[in-house]
Formats: sequence, structure tokens, C-alpha cells
Amino acid sequence: MAAAYATLAQDVQPHRWYALYVRSRHEKVAERLLRGKGYAAFSPVYRTRRRRADRTKELDVPLFPGYVFCQFDPNCRLPILTTPGVVMVVSAGNSPQPVEDAEIASIQRIVTSGCPVQPWPFLRDGQKVRIQAGALCGAEGTLLRIKNGYRLVASVILLQRSVAVELDQDSVVPVF
Repeated sequence: MAAAYATLAQDVQPHRWYALYVRSRHEKVAERLLRGKGYAAFSPVYRTRRRRADRTKELDVPLFPGYVFCQFDPNCRLPILTTPGVVMVVSAGNSPQPVEDAEIASIQRIVTSGCPVQPWPFLRDGQKVRIQAGALCGAEGTLLRIKNGYRLVASVILLQRSVAVELDQDSVVPVF
């Protein structure tokens, strides 16, 4: 009986997150269509100001242009690949490579925190930190000092892309 429950528990585990490469400027469309098919999809955006000839306009721009994150079973990816706008699943060879759950959780926490967010050049080296207080509590990334302030840079290693958010240095602890 216990083995049956263990098997059932394995069947209901959520699938891993994968990065999907999508057509240029189709991030929101692909995300909406994937959600319509019942998949968990995530295309984080940030707000920026763009100058036009006659005015300045605020726009929501993708943090990872050309990519949408989606949770699915990699053995059943045909419904994903037939979604309009989706070009391919980011893979190594012919094997889809999952994005680490901690990386997705940190990006989601940063985007929903309400703090100003912006894309950041990918960094591999630097001090790994975890936020221990405030709206970003639990987010992990690299701590950088920029002028008189600090930023947390969270990265998606598979895509070699990063995002940055301003923070108070007193709320971080090193990750070992």
C-alpha cells in the first residue's frame, strides 16, 4: 500500500522548468498560448522608458528576449513545439536541458517583488548571496557593488543571461 502511494506521489510531482526559444517579439503570445494549453509558462518583463520623437513612453520589455520558461514533461514535448511562436526547446545535443528550480524561483521572486529590475550581463564569478529579509527574502544570486549601492544579480546559467535588482546590503548572507 505504501509503495502505491509513493508511486502516486511521483506521478503528481511537478515537471522541471525548461527554456523555450521563441520567435522574435513572440514571448507574450507564446506564454499565453502555452498557458491556454494548461502548461505553467513564465516570461518575465521589466518596465523601461523609451524615447519617441514626441514623447517618452513606458514599456514592459522581456528580461530574456527570445525565451519563455515552461514546465513540462520533456518526453511529451510535441504540444510545446507545435505552439505558434515556439521555435525549439533549449537543448544540449538532442536532450532538453532543465533550468534549475532555484534559478526560476529567484527570478520569479525578483520580478514579483516590486523592486526596479533590469537585464544584466551574465556573470559566472562573484560572491553568491541569499537575501534574508524584505520582499526578496530567499532569492539567491551574486552581490555586486555599483557606485554607492548594491545589486543582486540572478542568473539562468543555461541561457547565459542575468537580471539585477537593487538591494540593501544588510539583508544578505553568503551562500556556502
